[in-house]
Amino acid sequence: MKTLSITGLALACLLAMGSVDARPRTVSAPDAPRALPTEGSVQVQWTDPAQFTELRQSRNRWEAQRGDWVVDLAEHLRKQASKRLPEGQTLDVTITDIKRAGDYEPWRGPQLDDVRFMRDIYPPRIALQFTLSDASGQVIDQGERTLRDTGYLLNSSLPSNTDPLRYEKRMLDDWLRRDLLKRDSTAGL
Repeated sequence: MKTLSITGLALACLLAMGSVDARPRTVSAPDAPRALPTEGSVQVQWTDPAQFTELRQSRNRWEAQRGDWVVDLAEHLRKQASKRLPEGQTLDVTITDIKRAGDYEPWRGPQLDDVRFMRDIYPPRIALQFTLSDASGQVIDQGERTLRDTGYLLNSSLPSNTDPLRYEKRMLDDWLRRDLLKRDSTAGL
C-alpha cells in the first residue's frame, strides 16, 4: 500500500514538473506567446494566430493550430535577419497573417484528416509589418509586405528538406535577401 502511494506521489510530482516547462499545445492557446523574448537587434512579434488565415479558413482547424509553428517561423526570421542586418541597425517585425503551404482535404476520409496536401492551389502566404532603424533610432524604412510563393512546388532544391515549414521559411529568406540586401547595395550611392 505504501509503495503504491509513494509511486503515485512521485508520478504526480513528475507530471507537475513537466507541465511547468511545457509549450502550449496550440498556437492559439490563451497562454501562448505573442512575441519572441526581447534580445538582439531583431524583434519579432505576431498578432493573434486565431485570426490567421491558416486557422480561420482551415478545413481541419484542430490540426492546423497544433504545435508552435508561429514561434518556429519567428525564430527563423530573427536568426536569418540578424545575419544580414548591418551593425547598429534594428529590425522590428510584426507578423499579421499566415497561410501555410498546403491544406487538409477532409473529403479523402478520416484516415487522411491530419495529412496536409501540397498542391499549387494552396500556396503559402505571410503578411507582415516592419520597421528598420539605424543606430540612432532614425527610421530607415518601414512598411507592410505580403509574401507569397505561387510556384512553391517548382523549387527543385527542397525535396530532400523535411522541415514542415520549409516553404514559409524560404519565403522569409527571400524577403530578407530582397529587402535588406537591396538596401545594402543602394546605401553607397
